[in-house]
Amino acid sequence: MGVDGRLRAIVELSQAMAAAPRAIESWRAAAQGALEALGGSFGALSVWERDYGRLKVLVNAGERVDGEEEFPEDETYPVHEFPEIAEFLHERWAGGGGPQAWVETAAGPAVAPASGAARGSGGPGYNHQRVAALRRRGRGCCVVAPIVLHGRAWGELYVARPPEAPLFDAADADFATVIASVVAAGIAQTERLEEVRRLAFTDPLTGLANRRAVDVRLDEAIARYREEGAVVSLVVCDLNGLKKVNDTQGHAVGDRLLERFATLLSVCGARLPGSLVARLGGDEFCLLTVGPTSDEVLAVATELYERAARLDLGEGVACGIASTGDPIGEVRSARRLFRLADAAQYRAKAARAGGPVVAGRDGAVLRLADAPVPARPARDRRRFRDAPTPPGGGS
Repeated sequence: MGVDGRLRAIVELSQAMAAAPRAIESWRAAAQGALEALGGSFGALSVWERDYGRLKVLVNAGERVDGEEEFPEDETYPVHEFPEIAEFLHERWAGGGGPQAWVETAAGPAVAPASGAARGSGGPGYNHQRVAALRRRGRGCCVVAPIVLHGRAWGELYVARPPEAPLFDAADADFATVIASVVAAGIAQTERLEEVRRLAFTDPLTGLANRRAVDVRLDEAIARYREEGAVVSLVVCDLNGLKKVNDTQGHAVGDRLLERFATLLSVCGARLPGSLVARLGGDEFCLLTVGPTSDEVLAVATELYERAARLDLGEGVACGIASTGDPIGEVRSARRLFRLADAAQYRAKAARAGGPVVAGRDGAVLRLADAPVPARPARDRRRFRDAPTPPGGGS
């Protein structure tokens, strides 16, 4: 590949990583783009997990052999078997040099690293683990390029060729070094976007999902219900006594109550695989499920109610449930299910119910949900709701 071809390959790789909607697609674009740019048959991207002392493979692209998955869950290698990853910063760069790629061959240490640096002269040396892996997987050679992010070794880019292909040379290693720097920039951008998404959909106090995340997931769930008949259930919870705790013991203690209840909700929700637990705002939380029956959801909500009553802070919780598995009529929108669950929660609070109230099993809930919506003051903390409050239903 000539200079123009390599420049074009770099541009295409950058664009593919920038266009990736999630980190996992960005990793695939990096590995696939690198193997194409270097004329390889296989590419992989790995990250150095310092806390575990291991190199974890994020993605395998191209021609995979038995045992190699595109996105492996547990393909890891102890760093002591690949010491060069841990020595990037401490040795090669200490004298002002930058990270450089190097080449390994199935025949052994026959090819020099990038820029013609001889093995044993401070660069990565012959690695029998990599050579053994090349032989075991039927590959002829590989080029390994360290990836540096924020001044630290982040991981590595690996591209291999089959035995019949020409060996990588020093020029290929130089080009791989450039590719690795482009990949590092793409990873940095992806991480920033992932952090923005995380902040946009996460409640900062409890770490649970926020209202925005619930709206997105609930819309998707209702679409599945209408297309497939999947059971969608929503539990809305109002934490009793938060205002009293804030007024008498301070907001720091109130925050602790919110955090402890969030933990209870997360633990209970874990009994329903795939469920989403969220803080809607203030003292209001919810649990969203797709698949479990309404009785299964009721059992979990009952456990939550009982465990919340035993907290040494607050005054328990009021829970309302709306499920397409109960006789609640046609649910055409996410708003309808939310309104029913909210009305059930108001009913539970007003009636001081001894457990969750389920829409469709309590006729008052349907009447409440279908009542006209009164005008609300702009400062009403429940202004994002559209269900009326029954007499005695305040916090």
